[in-house]
Amino acid sequence: SKVVDRGASDTQSCHVMTRNQAPAKLTVAHASLSEKLKHLSPKRQEIIRPVLENPRPFVLLSVRALAARLGTDPATTVRIVQGLGFETYKDFQRHLHDLSVAYATSLDTMKAAEREGTGPASLVRAAMQRDMQNLQALSNSLDANKICALAKRLYETPKILLLGGDAATSLVHHLEYHLTMIGLPVLSATTAGRVSHVVRNVGRKDLAIGISFRRGLRQTVEGLQAAKRNGSYTVAVTDTFVSPLARAADECFIASVETPSFGASYVAPMALIDAIVAAVGNVKRKSIMSLIKQADEEQRRGFRWYQAEF
Repeated sequence: SKVVDRGASDTQSCHVMTRNQAPAKLTVAHASLSEKLKHLSPKRQEIIRPVLENPRPFVLLSVRALAARLGTDPATTVRIVQGLGFETYKDFQRHLHDLSVAYATSLDTMKAAEREGTGPASLVRAAMQRDMQNLQALSNSLDANKICALAKRLYETPKILLLGGDAATSLVHHLEYHLTMIGLPVLSATTAGRVSHVVRNVGRKDLAIGISFRRGLRQTVEGLQAAKRNGSYTVAVTDTFVSPLARAADECFIASVETPSFGASYVAPMALIDAIVAAVGNVKRKSIMSLIKQADEEQRRGFRWYQAEF
């Protein structure tokens, strides 16, 4: 696989990873870290295990500080890191950063917010600032050609399956609504039972999009994995390459959901989905315009809309 240097902060930007593009120098570590861990001596496994199980406190530590925290020496720490498949300690730090994002809980984000300031008003401003940063990062790094390529695939596939759940259900429904509006063959699954049923009905030439963030919702990850086993082209929308959803997909779009609040910010993922909708509406603009003209009369005078008296 081609090695691409992603830089130090994947969680605040949107990247595209395809089957032939590896995220930074971390391909081996992302794909088989647990296997690499087994090849370390039992003593070294026990030294590094606390870091992998709870990475957040260790992300910013130098190799000397980490060694001191673990009760070992820097040389041993570096050898353990290399034994896990990382070329440098900095690569290992980046991986820890991704892990800390993937496994963050609502309590973690609330604790981190304490550094943003005190009082509700300051935290409101911090939340808005983070939303803008997430959106700006998406704007700066978005590959419009990749979005258009996905839009073309959506027209060519016999069946489009959208997988999500929990809070990401809103993103699934938003995308499904717009694809349905222009007549694309789309269906969604946002509960475990429905996911298990619909993935059996997709196969070669079909396309499945899974949307889930941080460590990944089980039904979404396993649903995308099943769709891939059936031969479907799979796309992930998530916030870190460490996510099992990213590893299960042929193509992956990364958008940050970081927030100082207890939830997740969907500003950047929603903007990404809107970019996909914009591409879908313009790669075959003439045919879409024909469909939209048919909807125009209903949107102007249809029974769904409140008729105001002027």
